[in-house]
Amino acid sequence: MDVKIGKFFESIGDFFTGGDHIPWCNSDIVAGCEREVAEAEKGTSDELKSECIMRLSWALVHSRRPEDIQRGIAMLEASLGGSSSSPLQMREKLYLLAVGYYRSGDFPRSRQLVDHCLEIAPDWRQALTLKKTIEEKITKDGVIGIGIAATAVGVLVGGIAVALARKN
Repeated sequence: MDVKIGKFFESIGDFFTGGDHIPWCNSDIVAGCEREVAEAEKGTSDELKSECIMRLSWALVHSRRPEDIQRGIAMLEASLGGSSSSPLQMREKLYLLAVGYYRSGDFPRSRQLVDHCLEIAPDWRQALTLKKTIEEKITKDGVIGIGIAATAVGVLVGGIAVALARKN
């Protein structure tokens, strides 16, 4: 019984705090990835550079800092221009872009990108989980918006009722 009550209160807390299961990344990891990219650009193979840039992109879109997220989105969008990506690399880049747009609050764009990932790999659990998280966030925002509108209407009607009662 205590477990059920705990899960109930946890779900309510997640509803209001936006608790998702997408990992966060701290600035130390971002800095480490930036050092990796700088070292890789000193003459190593293109494949190693690409791997380092992907790790940095991952760290940036999972950061808590909005400017890091925007930087990660820009890096990923720039890397999509190259046609040399394999379907697996394309899927990974699209997924990371979807995470970045989710973190920045652009849920429709995020959903569009994750849908594209699922066209490439329909059974990819990570993308399916992100899609579910995005849809829950969109639904939650809609419910909160309806609640705010209903409250505003209630206050307005209450104010009119009070004004009419005082008038009589």
